[in-house]
Amino acid sequence: MKKITFYSLLLFTILSCSKTENNNDFSVGIIADCQYCECDAERNNYYKKAPQRLKEAVNELNKHELAFTVHLGDFINQDITSFDSLVPTWNKLISNSYHVLGNHDFDVADSLKPIVLEKLNLKKRYYSIDKNNWKFLFLDGTDLSYYGTFDSLKQQETQNYFNEIANDSLPYAKVYNGGLSQEQFEWIENELEIAKKNNQYVGLYCHFPLLPINNGNLWNTKELYALIEKNKHVKIFMNGHKHKGDYVFKNGVHYLTLKGMVQTKDSTAFVIADFYKDKIKIKGYGRELNRVLKITN
Repeated sequence: MKKITFYSLLLFTILSCSKTENNNDFSVGIIADCQYCECDAERNNYYKKAPQRLKEAVNELNKHELAFTVHLGDFINQDITSFDSLVPTWNKLISNSYHVLGNHDFDVADSLKPIVLEKLNLKKRYYSIDKNNWKFLFLDGTDLSYYGTFDSLKQQETQNYFNEIANDSLPYAKVYNGGLSQEQFEWIENELEIAKKNNQYVGLYCHFPLLPINNGNLWNTKELYALIEKNKHVKIFMNGHKHKGDYVFKNGVHYLTLKGMVQTKDSTAFVIADFYKDKIKIKGYGRELNRVLKITN
């Protein structure tokens, strides 16, 4: 009888430890650069394969209990009708779903650019949500851009800012990139302050990367990086845009560039991120890697 009790307690202890290890706070599905159009493949981007890859990803993501799913920009490659081939599949997600804007999302006729947000069911170009002890900021890296800015004042701000970084010969001073307006930057500062007061960690989603420095970075890379450095509760910055992916860990912040779903002939790419109190576990699908990102204070 004692032997049975001992083994019962041992089994209970093992199961309890296993359950604690797997009991993450919440999970998030993340996809970058689905980038569909009915176009021939070029530069190793297989645009026509995107609808099937998105369908397969949605089917997999729907098998998991997710707090939300986010697409990190460039949902399409070009043409406004491309949205209609993807949105019905995206809408089959069981979880809440969100988008950030990418440069190719605006590669449509000028007269149709104002309805891009409607196609993506976006009420605002940038916004935040709270989940448990996290605040997530969904940034608009096209806020200042030559393709996605419609307000005349923003257009002038775009020109002024681009001239500034071009004069500094920064490698990401490219017209296909974009940046944050002063208005959005002040909003980010305010959101970070709110998160600090509420003792929340912060995760940032954007289409354009901050690190490493290359020709695809956000125009405001220097300013936003400096702001993050001053706010130690920022723990992760996730983006798309560079289809080969990348990763940098610097001063307690994980800068993770997801691989583009559109790239390569025979493989996909997306992740599920499990958020724990002390780490973020990345489960990679297709070309994406499994990672454990430690949260340090």
